[in-house]
Amino acid sequence: MFDTRFLAAAAAIGFAASEAEALTPLAIDLTIDPSVREGPSEYSALAPRAFERPADAAYEPTARITNGAARLQCVPFARRESGVEIHGDANTWWDQAKARYTRRQAPEERAVMVLYGYSDPSRGHVAVVRETVSPRLIIVDHANWLNAGEITRDVPIRDVSAAGDWSQVQVWNVQTRQWGGRAYNVQGFIVSLQQSAAETPLG
Repeated sequence: MFDTRFLAAAAAIGFAASEAEALTPLAIDLTIDPSVREGPSEYSALAPRAFERPADAAYEPTARITNGAARLQCVPFARRESGVEIHGDANTWWDQAKARYTRRQAPEERAVMVLYGYSDPSRGHVAVVRETVSPRLIIVDHANWLNAGEITRDVPIRDVSAAGDWSQVQVWNVQTRQWGGRAYNVQGFIVSLQQSAAETPLG
């Protein structure tokens, strides 16, 4: 099929009709992409969940000990990595943060997660949130989790609380490459001053 407008334009500049028709097929056909189909893209019919991250069970942990000889406790590591300037034992951080930092129950990147009853009721532990993978899975960096002063990075932690409120978590075991069997109590997450202060504090 020829475009009559093309033929008229060709005739206007001196081409005979037969000459114009000889030029038309290649010139016109190459402007048509045979891979383009009419109607909406196949992707436009997909549900939003088709674009979401894989399920938590499909997450491939890359947790590793990056410095086994650091001889570092969790507190100085968390302070340095997060910018939360709190000193003293990890089991005092949540209370110390009350008048100084925003405290939240849900994780966010660069916040400090505060565990209590870490190995016994009097001990705590702090870790720095690096990434939120999903509403119930985060990635943290921390020190001395294995009680050897080591630094461990990209460690998955998942919310296992019945209410889904991050009050209890399980920690990926970097040595056995599986989820630890114990659930740890979480006081909450301390947000650094360098982060957005727009969140409503817990008090």
